[in-house]
Amino acid sequence: MSALLLGVGVLVAVFVGYNIGGSTTGPAFGPAVGADVIGKGVAAALMSVCFALGALTVGPEVVETLAGDLLRDQSVFTLRSSAAVLLVIGGALFLGNYAGVPTSTSMTAVGAVAALGFAAGELDRAVLGEIVTWWLVAPVVGFWVAGVVGRYWYPRLHAWLALEDGRRERPLVRVVSSGITPRPVVESTDGRRELSGAIVVVAVGCLMAYASGTSNIANAVAPLYATGELELDPLLLLGSAAVAVGAFTIARRTLETLGNDITALPLPAAIVVAVISSAIVVSLSAVGIPASFVIVATMSIVGLGWGRASRTPTLTDVARGEDAPTAVGALAADGERDSPASSAQETADAPEAASLFDPSTTARVVVMQNVVPIVATVGAFVLFEFVPIFGH
Repeated sequence: MSALLLGVGVLVAVFVGYNIGGSTTGPAFGPAVGADVIGKGVAAALMSVCFALGALTVGPEVVETLAGDLLRDQSVFTLRSSAAVLLVIGGALFLGNYAGVPTSTSMTAVGAVAALGFAAGELDRAVLGEIVTWWLVAPVVGFWVAGVVGRYWYPRLHAWLALEDGRRERPLVRVVSSGITPRPVVESTDGRRELSGAIVVVAVGCLMAYASGTSNIANAVAPLYATGELELDPLLLLGSAAVAVGAFTIARRTLETLGNDITALPLPAAIVVAVISSAIVVSLSAVGIPASFVIVATMSIVGLGWGRASRTPTLTDVARGEDAPTAVGALAADGERDSPASSAQETADAPEAASLFDPSTTARVVVMQNVVPIVATVGAFVLFEFVPIFGH
């Protein structure tokens, strides 16, 4: 029976890792994909490598935290309860991925583990309270920082990086499958600024993927590791491999949602979102908080779209030739800035918020990002409180 339960636990951990790959690839590389810097295949490959690096380096520390600090008694994690927790986590994440919405693996996993601890009377409420407080603060910070950047500084960033919406027919970096092995191909660029901006947004996406590996690997393997039946290193490798499979398959839907459906992301916007989100996530990870970078990234995208749409052009903007959100900092076809008269005409038609971020998609994302952790938490509590075979 123990061997059977262990096998089930391993399979469920793989299922959770698969869904983590689907859920977290979008926030990390959705901006780069939406800006046509890289294709979905390249994003999945980068996600797989960077996530594994984060999981194998800093990941063990986070595993120890989730497996030990949140519950006062680690013996609560039996093979049966650990497999059940992982099944609840994986099922809830799959619900979000099926809807094409990247959900917070940290909130989902912590909610399920907390429900187990509450049902067993071993939950450390002080630790949970600190985590939840930062979960509430971080998305608000991301939204307003991105909103301020979009409202006041985005035009200059756009002019500096200079990549228009819809100018590319194919990604800047793509993979060609000719020959024995696939090889990356870099398309022609409009200049060093575009190439430099592309490098920046991909590098920051890699940083976010690395940060995801440091925290989210625990969500897949911590309950199983807490049983003491398996060593940590094999679990980290297994979880990383499962994440890679998810990144190459189910993540395509979340990449589409984060890169295109919520808001149209030119390269400068992609960089803004990636920098703000990664800065918040890395800062929280540094103080031991399992950061929900899915929600931080999503709210940064929404905040940036709102800031760009709500920006009111000033006489100084017109005199300088800086545009309103529809053509912020645009360059003419010959590489020169449009004339002040042309800019004045464009600024006269400032768009509504709906033209820069889709309210219906935004509402769907925000609702699902709250529904999925709630489903995991309530489901786990009902399971461990009222189903006799899981009772304590």
